[in-house]
Amino acid sequence: MTVENNTFNILFLCTGNSARSIFAEYLTKKIGRDRFEAYSAGSQPAGAVNPFAIRVLHEQYGIDTRDARSKSWDEFKRARFDIIITVCDKARESCPIFPGQPIVAHWSTPDPALAQGTDEQKLRQFKETARQIQRRIELLCSFPIERLGHLMTQPDLNAGFKI
Repeated sequence: MTVENNTFNILFLCTGNSARSIFAEYLTKKIGRDRFEAYSAGSQPAGAVNPFAIRVLHEQYGIDTRDARSKSWDEFKRARFDIIITVCDKARESCPIFPGQPIVAHWSTPDPALAQGTDEQKLRQFKETARQIQRRIELLCSFPIERLGHLMTQPDLNAGFKI
């Protein structure tokens, strides 16, 4: 936890860092901005954020995504995080070890980039994925800050903590 501003550093991991983890990062910045400093990364970054993800964040949530980019988790290998959440099964299986004793959680979320069909059908899948992640972030933000702080001081809980 960052002492000076009482926020938690949170990292969302995915394989491509082009949709799910981007949704999680930007929705956390909007919904939990007074509690979390959010970041995202991928094990094999796609190189660009999916245009449907950008569209959903802009149109559905009014979020400015000009700074959004697909990045490797190698950028954060020396950073300290309070919470690390994987949002895809592949990232969960290959998640690297980060410094400190962060809470590690997994939110299994279907990849909207695999959606088939028309652009409208694909867009619907991206919207649904964003809604699922939004609900989880709202739940995370509903935890009393004191409870999150308590969890941070209990390293033995970290391995099994599920959000």
